[in-house]
Amino acid sequence: MYFIFSKILLFLILPIYWIVILLVIALVSKEQKRKQKFLIAAVGVFYLFSNPLLLNTFQKIWDVRATTINKATKYSCVIVLGGFSSSGGQGGGHFNNAADRFIQGIKLLATKQASHILITGGNGNLLPGGFREATWVKTQLTELNIPDSLILIENNSKNTIENARFSKVLLNQTHLPPPYLLVTSAFHMRRSRMIFKKAGIDVVPYPCNFFGTDTSFVISSFIPDSATLLNWEYYSKEVVGYVVNYFK
Repeated sequence: MYFIFSKILLFLILPIYWIVILLVIALVSKEQKRKQKFLIAAVGVFYLFSNPLLLNTFQKIWDVRATTINKATKYSCVIVLGGFSSSGGQGGGHFNNAADRFIQGIKLLATKQASHILITGGNGNLLPGGFREATWVKTQLTELNIPDSLILIENNSKNTIENARFSKVLLNQTHLPPPYLLVTSAFHMRRSRMIFKKAGIDVVPYPCNFFGTDTSFVISSFIPDSATLLNWEYYSKEVVGYVVNYFK
């Protein structure tokens, strides 16, 4: 029920839907002043959430900054949160724009900063189908000649809360000692770190997949940008999710 509720809530908080709702109200309003007010509001919300400078400023505050870890410190496992690959049909998959999570996880394993890698992620869709992210990612790790003995997969979780809960069970079963490196996108790390801490898992954050934090005042910073509007969807979800999980 919580999973379904979170999907509905996400629909309600995304800026693009606010814009659409305001435009619809403006279109159906018969009173000219009312129509004008909602049209102005729609334009205002669009400009606010498509403004690169505002987003970059917020990113600088919200994102967990890049981590420099002591090369002499070795970790028993690097936990890589799913969400970096998607179904390709017929059980296959493909990497998406969060693939840096995969790259950094492999890097930490290859440089022996971590001795094992845990991929956690099932299928977060309301109608999941047969694709299980961690299962598919394991095939990619195998193609890179990474031994099975170093790979742990958790393929049942649908969200970050279940990532933490199910990973804890798996890590306890394998007796790998904490702390663990936690790899996820910078925008997602603040919420993920809190959730893993609440689950009783000792993690060291290793953020990646940075969207950028350029806050310089240039002309393009004030020009509406479609990518900026899209990226606010990620942050809207994270802020609401953080607040909800903080009080759970």
